[in-house]
Order: sequence, then structure tokens, then C-alpha cells
Amino acid sequence: MTDSSVTEKSASVSTATMRRILPEEMVERGRNPFDPPPGLRGQGAVRPLDLLNGARAWLVTGFEEARTVLSDARFSADKMRHRDATSPQPQKAAEPPRAEREDGIFVFMDPPEHTRLRRSLTGQFTVRRMRELESRVTEIAVEHIEAMKAAGTEADLVPAFALPLPSLVICELLGVDYADRAEFQERTAVGLNASSTPREQAMARAELHAFMRGLVAAKRSNPADDLLSGLIHDTDPPLTDAQLVDVALLLLTAGHETTANMLGLGTFALLEHPDQLAALRADPGLIDNAVEELLRFLSILQLGVSRVATEPVTLGGVDLPAGATVVIATPEVNRDPRHWDDPDTLDVRRPRTPHLAFGHGVHQCLGQQLARIELRIGLGELISRLPGLRLAVPAEQVPVRNEMLIFGVRSLPVTWS
Repeated sequence: MTDSSVTEKSASVSTATMRRILPEEMVERGRNPFDPPPGLRGQGAVRPLDLLNGARAWLVTGFEEARTVLSDARFSADKMRHRDATSPQPQKAAEPPRAEREDGIFVFMDPPEHTRLRRSLTGQFTVRRMRELESRVTEIAVEHIEAMKAAGTEADLVPAFALPLPSLVICELLGVDYADRAEFQERTAVGLNASSTPREQAMARAELHAFMRGLVAAKRSNPADDLLSGLIHDTDPPLTDAQLVDVALLLLTAGHETTANMLGLGTFALLEHPDQLAALRADPGLIDNAVEELLRFLSILQLGVSRVATEPVTLGGVDLPAGATVVIATPEVNRDPRHWDDPDTLDVRRPRTPHLAFGHGVHQCLGQQLARIELRIGLGELISRLPGLRLAVPAEQVPVRNEMLIFGVRSLPVTWS
């Protein structure tokens, strides 16, 4: 499919507004909650996407095409320089380069601004720190599983395990004092939980912003051996307080909500594929492979990773105009039959090949190593410490987060022997 005379409207769509202007079939899952929404399937690797506001974007469902978008400098992540239009009006031309931005939301920056902030963070994700966090992840996982067992033989895995584990790991990473962790966890759970009302979420997020400002001030005065102290005292030129708060909140959102939903949805998927769960019980050494396969098979970020073409580009045989918004459909990208055999099958023994659950290129997820650690240990401990783990309700009664851009389960009632 090509269109060399494209004159349609374009839109640069932010994650915050994407959900309300997407056609329902693009986000609503069918009877099988583990498969991509039906609107993502078929119709070519790159195709026009008409939004509910009358604007047009381009949807990418092919693996190689998505890798190109995420690694080619002709596709920009900077929504400040490229108008975030949610109305069907022509895209304005990109603004000329300007002075460095004052925020720390580097996921929406291009090099060289992005490079500087990311490099400062990369230096904090050391091998030593990851090894130390690995032991704490194990302690946290075991503590929460034992607490569930002490309370009986049933639990809702989301609040009892999936939400608190990554929250406490973020506490370790940022250096949140033990005395403040209950408050931090409570606000995080409310602010990032889909079950909270919009008012509750807004209040909790405002409180988290204030909490992070206080944490930055404390680390300036009394640095410790944690990531936030390192960012404050080891970055040259130094980051402002506003940038540090933004980075801390970005780490919280990226490192908590995604991992929590993968823990819940990944457990659900294994329980609904008993042959795969049995394979893991029989051979715990498969856990690393299983984590990669679950990341590929589930791909919880439905839509929202978008880029803007800064010049005319031909992608997958489709001619895109300058200013075109390109949206990556990660669940379908990670089921591309040109890249995987039998891609709709969950197979924990599948040979490991690259997937795009953590993105690609300069914006590839910085915390992917930590996420893998949490998933490997979290799922591994659940499987080994809860014999007979199974759903406590029929699978169709498990509530899913169809209305959210990050897919998952609202709750997961389980029981065990």
C-alpha cells in the first residue's frame, strides 16, 4: 500500500489523550484477554489510522517497521517541538532548535537533550546496584507470599503482591526512608491504580509530586548510596530540582505500573495455560525464557508509543508526509508472523529472539534489567511457594483494564493448596 499524494490530516497524539480518540476496536480485547485487540490485526504492516477526532495517524504493526520508527532519527519523540494536536487541523511545522528544556521527561526528548539526561541515569544503573536490588527483590517477594499464606489460602494477587513488590523496589532504588515507605506505597497504589477514581488519582499524584520534592531536598542535604543521591551529586552539569522530580516520577511510573501489570497478567496467562505452568514447575531453569516469552506474548502497552516524522519517509512501502504521527501497536508487533513461528501461542520453551516489549533504539527502556529481575523472581517465587496455585473465580470473571493504555488485570483472585 502506497500513497504518494497524502494530504490527509495528521495528529501528534500524547499518551494522555490517545485512549479517548482511538476507535474501540483498537483497545478493546476480545474473549481472549491475552490476544491483541482485533482492530490491530491484519491490513498490512503500516496503515492509516483514522482517529475519533477526525485526525489521521499511521499505525505500525510490523516488527521491522516498528524497529525502524524507534531507531531512525527522522522520527521524533519530542512532543514539545511537534505540536500535540488532538483536533483535525493541519500539523504545524517543527519549531527550530531552541535552548535546552527545563523538564526531566527525557522520554519525550530527542538527542542531544535526551542523551545527556539518559547518560546521567545510565551511570546509576550499575551492576553492583542491580545485584543488591536482586537480593532485596527476593526478600520482598518472599515476605508478601508468606503474608498471603499466613492469612489463608486465597488472596487477590494484585494488591497483595503485584502492586507492592515493584513499589518497594522503587523505594530501594530512590532511597526512600523506611519510615516513609508506607505513605509512599499508599499514594503510589492510589495514583497508579485503575480502580481509583480520577479525583483520587489526581490527589495522590499531586501528593507524590510533593513527596518527591521533599525527597530531592533531603538527598541534597544528606546523600546516601541510592540512585537519587547519585543523580544529585554526580551529574555534571547538575540537574535542577524540577528535573530531578520529573526523573524520579518517571522512574516511578515506568518502573511500577508496567511491572505490576506484567506480574498480574503474567500469572493469569500461566494459570490459563496449565501446560506452560507445568513446564515451569518441572524445570525452574526455564524462568528466564518464560519471562521473555511473556513479555512478547502479552505486550501490555497497547498503544501510545508514537513518533512524528520530521520529513517525508517511506515506511513499509507506505509514503508518510512530514508531520505524520506514527503509532506503534506493540502487542501486534510482537506477534508478527514474519518474525515468529506460531506467534499467537505462549511457549515458555520458545527460542529467545528480540522483541519490542522494552522498545528499541535510544529510547529503549533503561530499567529493563531491573524489570526482568522483578518478573523472574516474582513469578518464580509464586510458582515455587504456592503449590496448586489457581484462579479462585472463572477466567471470564477476572476484570481486565481495557480502558487503559497499559493493559492488565484490575484484580486476580487466586487460591492454592
